[in-house]
Amino acid sequence: MSRRVKKPLAKRGPDGTRGKPARAGLGAKTGKPGAGKALAGKPGAGKPGGAKLSRDAKPLRAGAPSKTSRGEGASRPPRSGDKPILFGAGPARSSRPVGEGRPRPAQPAPVETRERPEAKPDAPLPTKVETVTVTADENGMRVDRFLEARFPGLSFSHIQRIVRKGELRVNGKRADSKDRLEEGQNVRIPPLKLDTPKPPGHLSEAEQKTLAALKAMTLFEDADVLVLNKPAGLAVQGGSGTTRHIDQMLEVLRDSKGQKPRLVHRIDKETAGCLLVAKTRFAATALTGSFRHRSARKIYWALVAGVPKPKQGRISTYLAKDESEEDSIMRVAKHGDDGASHAVTYYAVVETSGQKLAWVSLKPVTGRTHQLRAHMAHIGHAIVGDPKYFNIENWQLPGGLQNRLHLLARRIVIPHPRGGVIDVSAPLPPHMLQSWNLLGLEHDRFDPIEHAPEE
Repeated sequence: MSRRVKKPLAKRGPDGTRGKPARAGLGAKTGKPGAGKALAGKPGAGKPGGAKLSRDAKPLRAGAPSKTSRGEGASRPPRSGDKPILFGAGPARSSRPVGEGRPRPAQPAPVETRERPEAKPDAPLPTKVETVTVTADENGMRVDRFLEARFPGLSFSHIQRIVRKGELRVNGKRADSKDRLEEGQNVRIPPLKLDTPKPPGHLSEAEQKTLAALKAMTLFEDADVLVLNKPAGLAVQGGSGTTRHIDQMLEVLRDSKGQKPRLVHRIDKETAGCLLVAKTRFAATALTGSFRHRSARKIYWALVAGVPKPKQGRISTYLAKDESEEDSIMRVAKHGDDGASHAVTYYAVVETSGQKLAWVSLKPVTGRTHQLRAHMAHIGHAIVGDPKYFNIENWQLPGGLQNRLHLLARRIVIPHPRGGVIDVSAPLPPHMLQSWNLLGLEHDRFDPIEHAPEE
């Protein structure tokens, strides 16, 4: 038989009512304030993006470390007797159109970026030659990033100009903008001046046309990144005899602080397609890091003479530059030759037009000057319309095809600086589209280069 135990009544409150006695619960024993309260739901992360940018994108093969890696950016030197390596599956195994991503297993990690010390916003520009010492926080910084951090608003072109002219010296010696500084070094800085930013909306008629041209080229854009569809024939940077180029056109996008978007990589003047531009210093650091660590993936399309055999393979050579008064050209060199750099390209035949022409998809592992053009000429299948490397004797261009370089920077896939993946494809330029139509090539065919290894 149970006995009832009388519980003491709760004390009366100021209004004379009795409250309920405290129940022993999650917070009763601990005595922690706020214990037992309902947990607030976390808000969903991720911002809505464009169709080309996927915040929940899956990791790409380009981001995976190579099994044969010998350190950052390293690849196996070519051995004598190297043969092209077959990879992947042909069109019969899949009908997936080019450009569609495959399912990937997990969320890619955001690109790691090194935080740079912030400069004082009121740091005065030197009006005469000054010598400054590199601090511990600035150890390892590139020369151009060092100047940007010390003097916010200093234009990229101005930095390049003083470095190129030798006005900036490190420990009394000329320096390149990509050189890394060490703590304790003395940097001689010449007099500097800021480019006066134009108020928004105050563009000349010519600048408004340039802005409209850039907008027409835009394939993808957000607060950090811009991907342009560069037309064939337009240079990326200036040179002798070049008056109009992408780097000059980007001046109209200079922001209120005087910062101009920066080129992250380059493609040849006659090559059309995807060109990556960083709109902020943060994005430039992250994207160039992705290229340096080879987590950026680039795919090119080309129309070449003949049909390569085997239809899928690997080209591995050393390339060196031969310069003359009139022109410069890349030649296949030997390991150890002066100025020779290792270059690796994967190729795959997508479709053929008889035995005279082939549509080839290319994936460069390294990024040497004219690498794809020199490599295809090296294996005897030069790119149609190439004025430098097409040297096949008694070869006639089929009627209706334009004698212009048939090379397109088709697709770029790279980690976004703030997480997720940028995956952008460029359409065929007019002269290549005309050739595809005349030859009956289907530009939405499956691209076997998808299965090429990553190094």
